[in-house]
Parts: sequence; structure tokens; C-alpha cells
Amino acid sequence: MEILLLAAPIAGLQLAQIALTSIDLMMMGLLSVKAVAAGGLAILLFNQLRTMCIGMVTGVGNLVASAVGHGERRTGTSELDSQARHEIADLLRAAMLIATLGAVIGGVLLFTIAFFLPWFGQDPAIVDLARPVMFALAPGLFPMLWLNVLRQFAVGLRRAGSLLSVAMISIGINALLNAMFIYGWAGMPRLGLTGIGLSTTLVQFWTFLTYLRTVRRDPQMSVLLVLDGWRAQSATVGRIARMGAPIALTYGSEAALTSVASLLMGTFGPVALAASNVVNQLAYIAYQFNIGLSHGASILVSRMLAHRRYDEISGVARRTLTISFSTMSLIGLLYVTMPKIVLSPFLGAQHDPAVFAEATVLLWFAIAHQFFKGTQNIFIGLLRGLGNTKGGLKNTFIGYWVVGIPAMILCSYGFGLRGNGIWFGLCLSFAATSVLLLRRFKVDLLAVNPGV
Repeated sequence: MEILLLAAPIAGLQLAQIALTSIDLMMMGLLSVKAVAAGGLAILLFNQLRTMCIGMVTGVGNLVASAVGHGERRTGTSELDSQARHEIADLLRAAMLIATLGAVIGGVLLFTIAFFLPWFGQDPAIVDLARPVMFALAPGLFPMLWLNVLRQFAVGLRRAGSLLSVAMISIGINALLNAMFIYGWAGMPRLGLTGIGLSTTLVQFWTFLTYLRTVRRDPQMSVLLVLDGWRAQSATVGRIARMGAPIALTYGSEAALTSVASLLMGTFGPVALAASNVVNQLAYIAYQFNIGLSHGASILVSRMLAHRRYDEISGVARRTLTISFSTMSLIGLLYVTMPKIVLSPFLGAQHDPAVFAEATVLLWFAIAHQFFKGTQNIFIGLLRGLGNTKGGLKNTFIGYWVVGIPAMILCSYGFGLRGNGIWFGLCLSFAATSVLLLRRFKVDLLAVNPGV
């Protein structure tokens, strides 16, 4: 139950965040197949950089949870001592500084990638449509990363529930702004596809400011809240960066694998790319449940280490995987029995039959994809809870780049399976990574608790 109490609010926020891009993709379907292909590509590349930047501050939740656990153990109650309060404030300052710097670097990289898109074999018409969307999305990295720092702060304090209501409201605002900028309603400029990127960025700023107000009103979080990142201690910045860099590279490697898959799909034309973008978004929605479970399990493991409850960790892993497999099975059943219902919202009322046909086939790969990708993410979270962020990086590098990329190229071009081969390679990549991370987790758990 404790896993679900921690995981549900996190998964809910993740789903609400993904709902923003899902609505974006749905409204792109009202424009054209090329809009879905170009806009979907822009969102995917934005998510690539967003994911890496978020990885730099993901460990903050574990560090806050550990500080809380040690503070509780020192006082013998649920109250925190002055040492724990000082440590949490120091962590928050450093995380805000890292998030701001990460947004600057990520924005510059997104602009750079936009100019180099033709080098990756993309249709010139798709490139022309995708570039301005990427430019409009880039500023949204700032509020998104600041929000994630506050999220990790709240999760570490086991106060994540207040995140969900804010994110849910933002979904409706995003849909309204999308329509206003696409069609020029209420005197707004008629920006078409680019307006979708702009509205998403504006909503990110609104979400951060609204949630910040919520945190300030929370009696337990407000007394610990500090935002003056310029006063961060260099030692704490280095501590978070050392923990976050492997996480960022692991997350970035995962996102890069998906980006490479999309770029390869783009070489088969707009129809293949549009179908893949839609199915990838559906798989990404399902993936948020596993991200919530991964974070929840990771925070629990960090607290158990602080309280020296070592023999409970394996039980957390088993329960987390059981919940994940049950949820992914239900979602997979939905894909199999009702493909038209799950695909139609992203393809518009007059959807292209070719895109729909290709996406229907890819849904079968998405089922295996969800199981394998979710499992490997849960093990990454469990390892992070044990304090090992480098193990995830090493094993994902092998699974993604030694197994995944060659498999995608060989199956799609060598065996002539085209888009199906790319998705088969993706599934094989995540399956190999899951096995490697399982072995790493067993080794680390044995080192912490030899009685396992």
C-alpha cells in the first residue's frame, strides 16, 4: 500500500504532464498527417532533452528522503532535527541552480538540433514544420525543471499528493490555448502548428507558479522551502551533480534510443513516422505508471536504508513489479481489443487509412515494449534507492547501444521489415536491459543485505 501511496501521485503528475503533449498530438491530427509527423518529432526531441535535464535533479528526492530518515532516526520521532532541516534546504538551493543551468543548456541544444535536422534524412517539408515548434517549446524547459525540483522535494517529504490537482487543471488550459493559437481565436495570432508549441510553454510557466503557491501554503513544506539557488553550496551542487549525471545519461540514453527510432522511421516517409509517433505516445502514456512506481519504490528503498530495514527491500521490488505487470496487462488488453478507440483521438475524425493500418500493427509491439521498458525503469529506480546510479548507466548503455541500435538497423533495413523491424529492435533493447539490471540489482542487494 505504501508503494501505491507514493507512486500514485507521481504517476498522476507524470500522466498529467504527458496529457499536455498528448493533447498537442491530438490537435496536430486536426491539421494534417505532416503536422502529426513534424509536431510529433519536435515533441519527441524536446522530451529527449527534457528527460536528460530532469535526470540531473531526480536524485534530489532520494537525498531528501535519506535526510528525513536520518533526522527521524536521530530524534526517534517523525519530527526533523535542525541538521535535517539545514540539509534539505541546502539540497533544494543546489537543485534549483542545477535546474536553471540545465534549462539554459537544454534550450541551446534544442535550437542547435533544429538546424541540423536535414542531416538525419528527414523530409524537407517535415523539417520546415518541426523547427518553429522546437523553438517555441525550448523556453518551457525552465518552468518544467523548476517544477521537477519542487516535485522531488515534495516526494522526498512524502507530500507528493498536492501535485496532481495543479497538473490536471493545466490540461484544460493547454487545450484552450492550443485552439486559440491554431485558429487565431479571441484576437490571438493564428500560428497553426507553431501555436501548439507556444501554448505548451505558457502552460508550463502557469503550472510551476501555481504549484509553487501550493507548496508555500503547505505548513510542512513551506517552512523548508528555499529558492535562492545562487546561495547554493558548491559541495552540495557537486553532490547532486555526481548523483544526477549518471541518471541524466541513463534517461538521456533511453530517450535517445527512442529518438533514433523515430529518425529511422522518418526515412520511410511521413506515414510511417506519423504512425510511430502516435503509438510511441500511447506507449509513453502507459510508461508513466511505471515511472511513478519506480520513483515510489526508489524513495521507499532510500528510507529503508536510512532506517536500516534492509530485509524489506526485496519485498518492495516484488510488489512493485507485480503492480507494474498487472497494469501493463490491462493496457495491453485494451490495445488488442479496441485499437480504433485508442488510435482515433490522435488521428482526427478523417484519419488517413494508411497511418491507421500501420499504427494498428505497431500496437502489438507497443505491448511488449511497455513490459520491458517499464521493468528496466523500475530496476533503475531500485538501484538509485540503493545509492547506485552508475550501474543503471552501464547496463542501459549495453542494452540500448550494443543491442538496440544494431537490432533496429538490421531488422528494418537488413531484413526488410521497415517500421516493424525498428519497433522489434526497440523491444529487444529494453528486454536485454531489463535482464542486465535485474542481475545488477541482485548483486547490490546482496551487498547491502547478505541474508537475501
